[in-house]
Amino acid sequence: MELKDGYTLMHEHVTIDLSGVKKDDDCRLDCFDETVKEFKRLYDYGVRNILEVTNMGMGRDPRYIREVEKASGIQIIMSTGFYKEPFLPDFVYRQTAEELADLAVKEITEGIDDTGFKASVIGEFGTSKDQMTAMEEKVFEAMSLAAVRTNVPVTTHTTLGTMGARQADYLIAHGVKPEKIIIGHMDLSQDTDYILSVLEKGVNVGFDTVGKLNYCPDTFRVEALKRIADEGRLGQVVLSMDITRKSHMKYKGGIGYGYMFESFIPLLKENGFTQSQIDRLLVDKPKRILESM
Repeated sequence: MELKDGYTLMHEHVTIDLSGVKKDDDCRLDCFDETVKEFKRLYDYGVRNILEVTNMGMGRDPRYIREVEKASGIQIIMSTGFYKEPFLPDFVYRQTAEELADLAVKEITEGIDDTGFKASVIGEFGTSKDQMTAMEEKVFEAMSLAAVRTNVPVTTHTTLGTMGARQADYLIAHGVKPEKIIIGHMDLSQDTDYILSVLEKGVNVGFDTVGKLNYCPDTFRVEALKRIADEGRLGQVVLSMDITRKSHMKYKGGIGYGYMFESFIPLLKENGFTQSQIDRLLVDKPKRILESM
């Protein structure tokens, strides 16, 4: 996977539909025109790549994604895999880990269904709050098998930052290279010591819910990033916002996809971060992860 020169957001959803389980239409992100409008603004801010982490059972729509890509000029990288309970497709409960791995590998090597579009990353697959259920462990086994066979990066979901260390240990023990692993949503742990303990395993972490202030203040994210930088581990962090709802969008009064560049990057600069450090987070690290397949 070759990235375009520019910024890369490493955990976003162009379209997603969790409304069936959540019983909330706000969780069906399908506002094409508004998405394209916001992505064009992202293009103006210098974004050239977005890692789209919607997969099987989450309402993934490869053709929709490609239409947004064409209309906006931003390269969108697609993913494969299965999310977490209770959002797993029914067949995940019936099939073996090996069968699930085969399906993910097929989406990477041959394409997704009959679209001809290939996945380049495995994710987001995750764990529940403070636990990895038996079915989630089966998904982790399957995704590990697929990652070892294809050598593509993996990106995970932690619920409020819990289980990050367990996820990293599991993936590494099953043969996934630490530098290919992104443990997601670690900012939501609001525990810098814990985040550093995960980074010490050699994996990458996502501060990828930037702007979701109802979960975590951005002031924590800034202070944690400062300490991570002081510890020499800023090069293991990627950034994103994880937009998943209509109400997150600008037209509905939400922060919008541009929040990273309108609010968070200025906040980092106010707190002493240099452009070089920002480039490390949004340019250099994504390239190292995604172009090393």
